[in-house]
Amino acid sequence: MKAAILGGTFNPVHVGHLCLAEEVRSAFGYERVILVPASIPVHKDPAPVIPGAHRLAMLRLAVAGSEGLIVDDGELVRGGPSWTIDTVAELVPRYGITGRPGLVIGDDLAAGFSAWKDAERLARTVDLILARRTGERHAEFPWPHRVVMNPLITVSSSDIRQRVAECRSIRFLTPDPVIAYIAAHDLYAGSGPAGRREERTDDA
Repeated sequence: MKAAILGGTFNPVHVGHLCLAEEVRSAFGYERVILVPASIPVHKDPAPVIPGAHRLAMLRLAVAGSEGLIVDDGELVRGGPSWTIDTVAELVPRYGITGRPGLVIGDDLAAGFSAWKDAERLARTVDLILARRTGERHAEFPWPHRVVMNPLITVSSSDIRQRVAECRSIRFLTPDPVIAYIAAHDLYAGSGPAGRREERTDDA
């Protein structure tokens, strides 16, 4: 199977994540894009991350019925810091990925890629795909890569958390089943200025 990997906190998943995954799949001819929720994200502040079981459930609801998108819980099962090189090593045999898997990273993370665990080996193992996050130009990325011209959708997980905390609508920012799940489990209600339990952070 020809596949690409898109990891993230997905706290919660939103339409930007889904549009990016579909754009990568169709633009580069992948059979599947594997979405992988992180256990403990090592490139972002983990403080505001809700339990992985909730993030996993919302992600599965979001992609239900989308044949080209699948969700893998490997990083959550493994626990601990989510190192991409370890995840790739697990996913290739698990899904029978042929050739070099694609690895999607936001262009806002490109400047720090050299600090990733075993960055050189990772760059040799995967086809790096830079996704647009802000539309701004970023530092030169010295590793072989492709750029996906995904739509620039200005919605973030932190914005959704904030809107929920302020009792504002999040309709059309994330699929309806995710909205229902957030309401049913009373997620993010304490993340706003009036009842902040956690520090805000922007995430993919």
